[in-house]
Amino acid sequence: MARPRRIDQRVVESAQQALRQTKNLREFRQALAVWLPAKLNTSLEQTALALGVGRATVPRLQSGFRRRNDASGEVRQEWGGRRHSLMTEEEERDFLRPWAEKAVAGGVLVLSPIRAALSQRLGRKVGSAFVYRLLARHGWRKLAPDTRHPKSDPQVQEDWKKNSRKTWRPC
Repeated sequence: MARPRRIDQRVVESAQQALRQTKNLREFRQALAVWLPAKLNTSLEQTALALGVGRATVPRLQSGFRRRNDASGEVRQEWGGRRHSLMTEEEERDFLRPWAEKAVAGGVLVLSPIRAALSQRLGRKVGSAFVYRLLARHGWRKLAPDTRHPKSDPQVQEDWKKNSRKTWRPC
């Protein structure tokens, strides 16, 4: 014999409110997975058929809704974000500021000095992948050097073009 169904009316009311307010399909399905069995007395199979999901997905949707919404109907924040970060985003920005100034001036940035400075600041060794991810988080990407050197002199280049040989001769 199957377990009797326990229906918490506060969760059902919260689901009904979520059905009216949500604009997210996932949240809508979760709320329907709670509301349909409670109000229309549907089985898991019938609820799954109505939602267009598998039978085993319905309890997952229900528990997801219960986890996200507490009894008062307020939406709780889901897991995500940077739980294991070594520095805050502001600290990372402050750390990268001198390197950014060097990059804007046309300097070539090498990973090893950045990695060493970061290891010194954190007081522990960090891998190169950590530094690459840090740079990627702040929108930096690996670029090929520019076709023009920042210290190049167009006048010297023109003089060289005027005074160079017109044909090439082997030595």
